[in-house]
Amino acid sequence: MTATVESADLANAFVELTKEEAELVEVLCAAAAPTGTTVRICGGWVRDKALGRVTKDVDVALDNVSGAAFAARVSEALAARGGDRGSNIGVIAANPEQSKHLETATMRLCGIEVDFVNLRSESYADAGDTRIPTMTFGTPEQDALRRDFTLNALFFNVHSRAIEDYTKRGWDDLRTGIMRTPLEPRVTLLDDPLRALRGVRFASRYCFALEQGFVGACLLPEVRAALLAKVSRERVG
Repeated sequence: MTATVESADLANAFVELTKEEAELVEVLCAAAAPTGTTVRICGGWVRDKALGRVTKDVDVALDNVSGAAFAARVSEALAARGGDRGSNIGVIAANPEQSKHLETATMRLCGIEVDFVNLRSESYADAGDTRIPTMTFGTPEQDALRRDFTLNALFFNVHSRAIEDYTKRGWDDLRTGIMRTPLEPRVTLLDDPLRALRGVRFASRYCFALEQGFVGACLLPEVRAALLAKVSRERVG
């Protein structure tokens, strides 16, 4: 049986926050206020909340600051509220040659594991180009299109408390249980070949259906070669 969300109306979509999540959102808003940073929770947390699943991992996307810099602001905001500064901040370096495109800051906050990254945009001469892409700060639309699947490209804006669907297909695909790439499947898979395996795992875990174009792209020789060349054994798991 395919797992789906009950409501097809994104405008009326509602995310019910736990006590810990509500506290987290308050801290994120406080940290963002001095510099006008727009903070969005993205990816798996949004998907799982819409499906009524419990998740303790949160990915945060930022529009005008790096993950490490914002995590430091979060520590300051916590101290100003009279609490501790959360856990120590860890930084995972970017490694584009292994399809790890962004530096990620991590910390435990309000009982939740939180990863901080900036919204990303990147340019290639061609989808099959093997050169390392140029990374810049991106818009929410650009970032959403670079994600693995439309249903993982939904954002929760912590300021408006609204779900944002910049691919224009993510909410409907989540509602119907379809795993579809935001861009042409070949482009998405060459950006990070591990998505071929991740797609199969997601489909099995959530009883989702893989879009046929994605299945066909997984079988392309260049995608299979990129999976062997660019993805480390540690990332495969």
